[in-house]
Amino acid sequence: MEFKAIEGIINAMSKSNLSSLDIEAEGISIKMKKENNVVYKEVKNLEGNSIENNNISEINKVAYKKDKEVDENLTSVKSPIVGTFYESPGAGKDPYVKVGDKVKKGDVLCIVEAMKVMNEIEAETDGEIAEISVKNEDMVEYGQELFKIR
Repeated sequence: MEFKAIEGIINAMSKSNLSSLDIEAEGISIKMKKENNVVYKEVKNLEGNSIENNNISEINKVAYKKDKEVDENLTSVKSPIVGTFYESPGAGKDPYVKVGDKVKKGDVLCIVEAMKVMNEIEAETDGEIAEISVKNEDMVEYGQELFKIR
């Protein structure tokens, strides 16, 4: 597998909502896990040896950060449960929040439905909605980022 192909897989992983990815192809095993917008990767051949060829030099367990600079003033709101994300209280109703909206601690940001139970997700801090990380009716995982508040 070429370095460009591995780099493409890493970039795709960093831009996706996946939290982990395991790939075996062309005699190479790639394992990646994402935590707090950092992708940790391990690239080995099937014999278990770290790959060191072409332009790849010791990729084993090296942190790869997104191209965007991390804003340290952002607070991440994560899903406390697995379920379906809803941006509004019902079909045809306005979303609870939009990017740029000011929120106060305790304001409802969304609903995550799990087993027919509607769980209101509240702001953990005062601030402004900087990013909505998921789309309406997306399935979300436990610990998956839903919002960034500045």
